[in-house]
Amino acid sequence: MKTFCGRANPTTGALDWVEESEEYDYHQEIARSCYADMLHDHDRNKKYYQGIRAAVSRVKARGEKVIVLDIGTGTGLLSMMAVTAGADFCYAVEVFKPMAEAAQSIVEKNGFSDKIKIINKHSTDVTVGPDGDMQTRANILVTELFDTELIGEGALPSYEHAHQNLVQLGCEAVPHRATIYAQLVESELLWSWTQLQPVEVEGTHLVPPPSVGRCAGAHSVCDIQLSQVSPGSFTPLGPLCTMFSVDFSKPVSSAFQSHSSQFVVQSSGRAQVVLSWWDLDMDPSGSIVCTMAPSWTYPEPRMAPWRDHWMQSVYFLPVESRVTAGEELSLTVCHDDYSLWYSLQSHSQQDSHTRALPSRPCCTCQAHLVWTRPRFGELNDRQRTESFVSALRSVLREDSVCLGISDGSLLPVFAHMLGAKKVLCCNHEDTHTVTFVNLTSTTVSNVLFLTQISVLMGEPYFSTSLLPWHSLFFWYCRTALAGLLLPNATILPCSATLHMLAVEFQDLWRIRAPCGTCEGFDVTPMDEMKSLDFRESLEAEPHPLWEYPCRALSDSAAVMTFDFTQCVPQQPVSSQGSLTGRCHGVALWMEYHLTTDITVSGGLIGPISEQGDCEWSRHRKQGIYFLRSPWEISGEGRAAVSYSFTFDPSLGDIRMDFSMESH
Repeated sequence: MKTFCGRANPTTGALDWVEESEEYDYHQEIARSCYADMLHDHDRNKKYYQGIRAAVSRVKARGEKVIVLDIGTGTGLLSMMAVTAGADFCYAVEVFKPMAEAAQSIVEKNGFSDKIKIINKHSTDVTVGPDGDMQTRANILVTELFDTELIGEGALPSYEHAHQNLVQLGCEAVPHRATIYAQLVESELLWSWTQLQPVEVEGTHLVPPPSVGRCAGAHSVCDIQLSQVSPGSFTPLGPLCTMFSVDFSKPVSSAFQSHSSQFVVQSSGRAQVVLSWWDLDMDPSGSIVCTMAPSWTYPEPRMAPWRDHWMQSVYFLPVESRVTAGEELSLTVCHDDYSLWYSLQSHSQQDSHTRALPSRPCCTCQAHLVWTRPRFGELNDRQRTESFVSALRSVLREDSVCLGISDGSLLPVFAHMLGAKKVLCCNHEDTHTVTFVNLTSTTVSNVLFLTQISVLMGEPYFSTSLLPWHSLFFWYCRTALAGLLLPNATILPCSATLHMLAVEFQDLWRIRAPCGTCEGFDVTPMDEMKSLDFRESLEAEPHPLWEYPCRALSDSAAVMTFDFTQCVPQQPVSSQGSLTGRCHGVALWMEYHLTTDITVSGGLIGPISEQGDCEWSRHRKQGIYFLRSPWEISGEGRAAVSYSFTFDPSLGDIRMDFSMESH
């Protein structure tokens, strides 16, 4: 059955109605999932297999029949491992129907249908008994319910219910235990992602409002590939602390808890950020360990396994504080059933019996609710700010009337400080110095009371943008405002170019590569799922490439130019060409030409090295188009990548097509 879905078009600002099948949501979920990444995570799979074998052996040594409960089975991989290790029967629970169906196909294909039962339910709905989903309680509990924060996918409530209702007392659990580690650091880079920093313009110090400076920030974890954050960009203030462990073989509680770790400050500095990750002990002895530690903790960083489904966590303290070497401090972590948060106390505060446990940080200034962490970093980028200030300085006059078209931008404030006669912008509260109006591309034509505009400016940044070209919304606003612009009005930026680069990923290719076999099991039904050929997986998708190393295999090419001094054209605009290289995909980004000689990039921010190493903007995501069969052209073979781009003004979208010809 088809249904009409209303979606806000991030480029045109219009509400588009598109016809989708009733299966759209779950196909999109699978297309954007990390299932392939997990199946390609050999370190994870190997450690689970070792832990399962050991658990089955321990139960068999007690003379018991081995009954396994696998919660969140996904493809059924861990259940097949259990049966292969000697389990008598396995109940595999998967709440997501398409994945449960895929697991059933995979189990059948591998010949385990008689020993594995797929249960398409949430584990809390599973029943036990003669007429239940499970005939008897299990004595081995196997799960993979974890996220970057460990407990963010509801692991604790699921374990709590399983111990109460689905497994035997004293059961074996794989993994057996999880341990969370944390380290207090000072980092100007990381801190810039949560607190707006002062800016100096024309000798004036622009300080954030007190409500922003005192705000504890967003409560959600910042999950990143911490391996890509150089140790040179932060200073450890204390040792790596063991915060707490969860023993999954015993009853688990999802109730609020707090844990503290005392330490002596190693270096004086500003306590700002907590870096955190966790380990899984797959067996009680702790001899089989799967760690999420970043690569720079390894003696040989290149030996660290790569995974995107589990990363590392960055937590921002509610307030910055000075600490002194030799000082005794206590780092406290609190958690509810789904999230963690950290606080710092002096030793005397920790000893106080009246000390109240810190509540979860919550944004009170609203800025953290509308600005992402990369956006904070972008606003705090001094070099980028100087580019915009220099561009504005070159175009502003005493009689300039400016209008800013961007979300949460400081450009209107800069324009006022640089002496513009009048400044207006959209989507802000009123102040004494800058007039604000609500503005969208569908309503601008009605705002005819505005003074004619001599400078239209934008970053452009819009909170609804996902892919680089979605910021062309600025162009549509400029077009709708054509009647309000003076004939010689300045448009800043005056134009933008879409750039592309053929790349070979170090690891990111895994999220789109077929698995074939995984640890000896045939998982091709997962590769063949029609969801992986669904539209969402055939389009470019956003990724922050600074977190995902890649090697350039071609020069950067400007494939399309958008002239903001002119209105959006009526007819589609096309571009064709080719690149030569051995690649997994194509990176795409926008560069904005503020003036004829000042450009800011949302992609490459430095020259490509002779080895093809790239430095990417940390502030904006780039678009990645994964080639359909990159694994077929890997190795030493080279291929010509032919491309065509078409910008459709009516849709505000860029259609792209790539074809490959081996040399």
